Amino acid sequence: MTSEGDCFVYIVLPGETEFVTAGRFRVERTRDGAPLGRFVYGRSYLERDDAVELDPVELRLAEREYETARMSGFFGTIRDAMPDYWGRLVIERNCGQTELGEFDYLMQGLDDRAGALGFGFEVEPSPPRLRFNRTLELGRLQAAADAIVADEPERAGSALAQTEELLLVGTSMGGARPKVVVEDEGALWVAKFGRLDDRWNHPRVEHALLLLAKACGIDAAESRVESVGGRDVLLVRRFDRERSGEGYLRHRMVSALTLLQSEDSPVARGRWSYLLLADEVRRASTRPEEDLHELFARMCFNAAVSNLDDHPRNHAMLAEGARWRLSPAYDLTPMPVVALERRDLAMACGPAGRLANKANLIGAAGRFLLRDEEAESIFSRIVDTVRASWRETMRRADVSERDCEAIRSAFLYDGLFFETGVEDM
Repeated sequence: MTSEGDCFVYIVLPGETEFVTAGRFRVERTRDGAPLGRFVYGRSYLERDDAVELDPVELRLAEREYETARMSGFFGTIRDAMPDYWGRLVIERNCGQTELGEFDYLMQGLDDRAGALGFGFEVEPSPPRLRFNRTLELGRLQAAADAIVADEPERAGSALAQTEELLLVGTSMGGARPKVVVEDEGALWVAKFGRLDDRWNHPRVEHALLLLAKACGIDAAESRVESVGGRDVLLVRRFDRERSGEGYLRHRMVSALTLLQSEDSPVARGRWSYLLLADEVRRASTRPEEDLHELFARMCFNAAVSNLDDHPRNHAMLAEGARWRLSPAYDLTPMPVVALERRDLAMACGPAGRLANKANLIGAAGRFLLRDEEAESIFSRIVDTVRASWRETMRRADVSERDCEAIRSAFLYDGLFFETGVEDM
């Protein structure tokens, strides 16, 4: 297996449900052995009146060859369509080997990737897949997921033979938890399974946190919980898909990792920053002020509920037509920790770096096109809502009292309100 390769890139254009060929992507080795990625839009695609760019950062619509030496030669928007940790695990199990090349991971994924892109070796794309899992199949899929997590393929029996179904969501942005795509009520949903070693009921807690975010005025993804064989499964509606006739519209989507032109490595994490992300959102969004105010509110919410896994793959921009906007919030999870004086978000959120502290958050107000008093009003609204209703929201989502106690320390930790000056942090 290798990271080198050559393929065609397909896209479902706004308002359509079928793929068209957008261009060609290849990864090769330079003379010194380093990987180099190249992409070029097809001439016939550029001549289309309805042609759109693949992303608003690296691959703008133009008649030229793009190159990148970052991320093993993979452009950000192509990486966003590749398998995440869970998808790679399923692909490796399906192939019977580990540590495949990046190009192999790209081509092993099914066509129902996050966003609107597809890939293939033929000039003309194949029709999109129309058969999806149903909610009534969740029990069998949960058994297969359990077997993969436990590395016990024999335990899943025939269920594991249906790994193609588990691959459907292997390209979703962010998250390492077991999951699959299901179709229900005329929409596509990401079904996220719990694990047998979970300390609390993750599906119900994440559902409740999405509800709490909405109560705080945040645009969060729609969700619900299904119970199958005594196990709970979280269903999160895919906002990059919209039913249309016999197919689905596919909205382009790029992660914050792509907007920041960064990657998931210790060296690159210096660019993991809400402030830098705000700069990119301001350039790409057609409603920058609204999106920046929303992004600031999410940053405050993450600090208030200790969602400390708010890395750039858990933020995205979405183009439902030709215009880019901030996507709904997703992958929200409280992380109770012992520390009471200091907790850090995954990305820098103010002049003092990643510190999840009111003074630090408000200190970044200007980058989000907010005055200090406006930023303080947003922070106070979120804190007041969380304080008044986090437990009630959890209980309304049928989170047990035991689980509420297990995650209680995640909410409004003491250090969030310290008035320490930024210069002293």
